[in-house]
Amino acid sequence: MIEICQAELEDAKELLAIYAPYVEETAITFEYEVPSLDDFRERMREIMRFYPYLVAKRDGAIIGYAYASAFHERAAYQWSAEVTIYLAKAARGQGLGRKLYQELETYLKQMGVLNLNACIASTSKEDAHLTNASQKFHEALGYHLVGCFHKTGYKFERWYDMIWMEKALGEHTTPPKALRSFHEILGEENDFRRL
Repeated sequence: MIEICQAELEDAKELLAIYAPYVEETAITFEYEVPSLDDFRERMREIMRFYPYLVAKRDGAIIGYAYASAFHERAAYQWSAEVTIYLAKAARGQGLGRKLYQELETYLKQMGVLNLNACIASTSKEDAHLTNASQKFHEALGYHLVGCFHKTGYKFERWYDMIWMEKALGEHTTPPKALRSFHEILGEENDFRRL
């Protein structure tokens, strides 16, 4: 059984172990160096102040995570969020990514987020470091391509493109409803869901 729950800062070591191969072996992230545990934990802390940060567990072990973060710091962008997901290699291709994103979207919709944005490394010629599986995954979940920045990231002695994809979560009313934090929608309740 898969359990999806809120991440805790104590999970940072397990999450970093999932993320590290993406840095070292792929162009999925344009980072060159695996962040330190302290830096990674600080990234988590910053995101968790307002947005959901979810982990998927199987038999108590974390096998994937997904979170939302601010799309841009300016106030007018507050109804848009950037979404991110990473799965352990052994957990890919089992529908876990879909479940994590569906849970994330449920929370974001309750918060009042209207636009989901995904920044994805892309390539015209797939190689050992990058396929376009992430784009296909997002397309299957209703995301649409809205832009491509050509030869934006240089890694593994190759130039890669970066694309933006988006998905609308709700109606764009005028004025929009006030945005609420993840913590506001949870209240004091610790929400755990089993799928």
